Amino acid sequence: MSSKNKTEQSKKRMLAALAKSFGVVSPALLIAKVGRTTFYEWCKTDPDFKKEVEECEGEALDMAETQLYKQIQNGNTIATIFYLKTKGKKRGYVERQEWAGVDDQPLTFRVNITPPEKSDG
Repeated sequence: MSSKNKTEQSKKRMLAALAKSFGVVSPALLIAKVGRTTFYEWCKTDPDFKKEVEECEGEALDMAETQLYKQIQNGNTIATIFYLKTKGKKRGYVERQEWAGVDDQPLTFRVNITPPEKSDG
């Protein structure tokens, strides 16, 4: 078997392993017996491989979102809050932190930015 064919077989093993590990790279590397450096080199140099990796990650995200929606439908308050904090920002569901200074007066910060000295070189 040629080196090119071995590489293609390894890439196919890696993609199958990514599907099994829901897109998580570390366990997929162990399953496929592929080195981390090799995997990222393939992603960098092979646009088709990279696209398939991204599709696998997208499928895992879809699955996770489906589980989140099920938790919300089952009345899970934490899942509902998480969803609103992430997807509901445009509707005002944003977590804020308020800081109070001395005697409940707001804190004031002053930032002085000094430009770097110009060199004559």
